[in-house]
Amino acid sequence: MQDLKVSLIQCDQVWEDKKANLAHFETMLKEVQLPTDIVVFPEMFQTAFTMNAAEMAESINGESVQWLKKMAAKYECAMVASLIIQDGNEFNNRMVFIQADGSMQQYNKRKLFGLAKEDKTFTPGKENTIFEYKGWKIFLQVCYDLRFPEIARNSVKNDIYEYDLLINVANWPEKRNLHWSTLLQARAIENQVYVIGVNRVGEDSNGLTYSGDSCIIAPSGMIVSSVSYDEHVVNEELEHETLKEVRKVMPFLKDR
Repeated sequence: MQDLKVSLIQCDQVWEDKKANLAHFETMLKEVQLPTDIVVFPEMFQTAFTMNAAEMAESINGESVQWLKKMAAKYECAMVASLIIQDGNEFNNRMVFIQADGSMQQYNKRKLFGLAKEDKTFTPGKENTIFEYKGWKIFLQVCYDLRFPEIARNSVKNDIYEYDLLINVANWPEKRNLHWSTLLQARAIENQVYVIGVNRVGEDSNGLTYSGDSCIIAPSGMIVSSVSYDEHVVNEELEHETLKEVRKVMPFLKDR
C-alpha cells in the first residue's frame, strides 16, 4: 500500500452543455499537480444535475467516457465522475473510475433523490462497487447515497478491512451544506476510512446555488482539506500510515 495522490476538481457547471463543460475541465486540469493518482469531478460532470435523461444520456462507449479515457491516458492517472448512461430502456446515474490504461470500474447510484424526482427518471443501482487500486480498496458513491449509512458500513475480518477510501461525487445544494459536511465526516469516523467528497459551485438552471465544500476527511474525522464557493483544484496526498495507525490505536470496527 502506497500513499495516494488525489486531485479534486471543484467547479461550476454549464447546464446541459457538454462541450462547454469538457472544454472548461481541460483548462482546470492544468492546475493538477503531477504526478497524481486520481482526479475527481462532481456528479453528472458534463451536464450538471438534470432530469433530462433522454437528451443528455450516452452509452458507456460514448463521447464523454472517451474523453475521460483520453484525459486518464494523458495525465497517467484515474479519472472519476458520474454521468447519465443509457442501458437498454433504462437510465442510470453512473459513476465511473477510469484508469490510465482504459480499464474502468462502474457504479450505478443506489439511492435516488425523490425531491428532484430522480427516482422517476433513473433506475437505481442494486450493488456497491468496491475494488483495489494501487493497494487501496476504493468504495464509490454518488451524492444522495451519503444519507444512508447502512450501505456504506465497513467491515473487518482478520485485520482486513472491506475498504479504505470512500469517494462521493455530488451536486449538493448550499442550503443543505451542513448535512453534506457532517455526513462526510461521519462516514470517515464510523468506517475508519479516508473520505473524498467533490461537489460543484455556482448556480444551476433550477435556481439552486452550490457552495462546493469539497473536502478530504482522514479516518480520524480530521479535515485534511476543504474548499468552498470558488472554483478550485485541490491537490493532496492520502497517507497509508495514517490509515493504519487509526485502525491500530482505535480498533472500533472489531467490536461490532
